[in-house]
Amino acid sequence: METLQSNKTTTWDEKKRRLKKIFPDITDNDLQFNDGKEKVMIEMLANKLDKTTDELRFIIHAV
Repeated sequence: METLQSNKTTTWDEKKRRLKKIFPDITDNDLQFNDGKEKVMIEMLANKLDKTTDELRFIIHAV
């Protein structure tokens, strides 16, 4: 499984900033990245945004 930080040129903090611009309803708490808990975060965030986990992963990698 590909991780959220696969794009070495964009930090997770930068991705969080961009995601919050796209989805103003998400919070820093929603985007808290803990090692080993990526799947849980993605599932909760996808549910909150009414997206599939695949759609959300695509969005995260695109920003």
